[in-house]
Amino acid sequence: MADEANRTAFLEIQSRMIETTGKLKQVQNQMRSKEAEKKRAFLTMEELKQVPDDTNVYKSIGRMFVLETKATLMNEQENKFKDGEASITALQSSKEYLEKQMTEVESNLRELLQQDPGLARQIMSMNVV
Repeated sequence: MADEANRTAFLEIQSRMIETTGKLKQVQNQMRSKEAEKKRAFLTMEELKQVPDDTNVYKSIGRMFVLETKATLMNEQENKFKDGEASITALQSSKEYLEKQMTEVESNLRELLQQDPGLARQIMSMNVV
């Protein structure tokens, strides 16, 4: 009976670990994407700063280019940069939370396996397909 309870607990912990790992990877991918977006906005701003104010500048919309003022494009890029920073900050806190959850799940698993060495042997003897 206790063996079955430990086995059920192991399966629950395992599913939580898989779920948390997936969420953590997703957050890391989102952070990389936001970093790239932020960098692109920064580089665009740097290039626009070098252009004289009276120069025609164009904004890409799909396969079309629209004439815009330099100030409008600078504001858009600044907003993208600030939004990227805010998103990265939020994602960083989410990542830290998920890492804490992962540590907690790992300690729960370690505790369960130390509590029931028979379960650890069963797991080690399982064939992975």
